[in-house]
Amino acid sequence: MSTGALYDDGLVMLDGKGVTLRRYYFPLARAKHIPYARIRKIDSRPMNWWTGKGRLWGTTHPGYWFPLDLSRPRKSGVIVLDLGGRVKPAFTPNDPERVAAIVSQQIQSA
Repeated sequence: MSTGALYDDGLVMLDGKGVTLRRYYFPLARAKHIPYARIRKIDSRPMNWWTGKGRLWGTTHPGYWFPLDLSRPRKSGVIVLDLGGRVKPAFTPNDPERVAAIVSQQIQSA
C-alpha cells in the first residue's frame, strides 16, 4: 500500500496506512493516528447544532470526541469512526463525502 496522502485538508489526513486527526488530544493538540484495520464502521451524516456543529473541541455527547476545528460551525457533515470502544472519534473534514468514500474503500482492503 502507498503511504502518500489520499486526502489532506490540514486537519484530517488519509494515507495508505490510516486516518490522522490533527489537533485531537486535549490540551496539547497532538494528532491521533487510526490504522484502517482498527476501524469497524464509518458513519457519515449531516451535522447540526445537536450533533456537534457548535463544539470546537471535545464533546457535547459522551460517546463522541471531536478534534479541535475552529471552522466546524461552517461545516455541514460529520464522520464518526467506530473503533469498538465507548468513545468514537468524530471529525468534520472539508469534503466529507470524499473522505467517507476513501475510508470505506480502505477498510474493505485492510
